[in-house]
Amino acid sequence: MPIDLRQVAAIAGMNGLYRVVKPTRTGVIVESLADKPSRLVAQARHRMSLLDEISIYTTDEESTIPLAEVFDRIHQKYGNDLPLNEKPSDADYRSFMEDILPEYDEERVYISDMKKLVSWYGIVSKHVGFTAEAAEANAESETKEGKEEQA
Repeated sequence: MPIDLRQVAAIAGMNGLYRVVKPTRTGVIVESLADKPSRLVAQARHRMSLLDEISIYTTDEESTIPLAEVFDRIHQKYGNDLPLNEKPSDADYRSFMEDILPEYDEERVYISDMKKLVSWYGIVSKHVGFTAEAAEANAESETKEGKEEQA
């Protein structure tokens, strides 16, 4: 079963992304989404953010756009071949953001955010599979399962 962004977390102070495995009495067991996955217990003192809850600031009336939607835009436009070289400059990141999200808020979206976006996109595309599609498929299957249980 493909995992979606509701099961993928970023942990403050730790590189990479983590798949939420299961809760424990003192925290949550997470597994790194890396070539050599490792497991650890993320405790309450760790600031953990599910990717499904992260948005990017925009200048339109909505004021933010969900990360899954941004990933979907990148996926539709570039697939796995992003237009960034090995060591992109700040200008390269800004150009990339303008290309995929012209309405992003230049005052509140920093270069560090753009670097995370690109890094996370790479991890998600390699280890998770495609998010908006996976999330929709997962939501549909959950709805069907719920209806079957009620019957």
